[in-house]
Amino acid sequence: MEMGREVRRVPKGWQHSRRKDGRFQPLFDEDFETAVSRWKAGLVSWELRDAAYFDFDATNRFDEFGEYWEYVGEPPQRDPYRPKWTDAERTHYQMYENVSEGTPISPVMESPESLARWLADHLADAGAGGTATYDQWLDVCRGRPAPTFSMCSGEITSGVVGNSRRLIVS
Repeated sequence: MEMGREVRRVPKGWQHSRRKDGRFQPLFDEDFETAVSRWKAGLVSWELRDAAYFDFDATNRFDEFGEYWEYVGEPPQRDPYRPKWTDAERTHYQMYENVSEGTPISPVMESPESLARWLADHLADAGAGGTATYDQWLDVCRGRPAPTFSMCSGEITSGVVGNSRRLIVS
């Protein structure tokens, strides 16, 4: 996952949880059960010294890193994960900043186009202190990752704007 802006599929009417102080609670775009299963599969692969699972080029790297949790971190904790939804439930779109685990920067919208329109019309923060046009937001709303910032021709811009410039140059 790149850090910056990402569109997430959410259920209609989704209300992102908030902390006691009213600020959004950062959440990963994954449910707790899936995160635990992935962590456990990694632990089993670590114990079996399955270098391919970790893209290691040599199995002696296991000794270099020590214990599995020293390499990947402690097991997942329940709090920073979103609820478990089926794909059928995830019918709507919401833009998130994902520099942290992720907090919304937009309301829940019915389509990538309506989300891009809202983001452009409300001058939503695209990262690096800027915003973006409808077309630039639409690329991200359709799933193109956007880092926090981008360097284009010696100029620092938001990743959302930088994506569109790379598209033109390529």
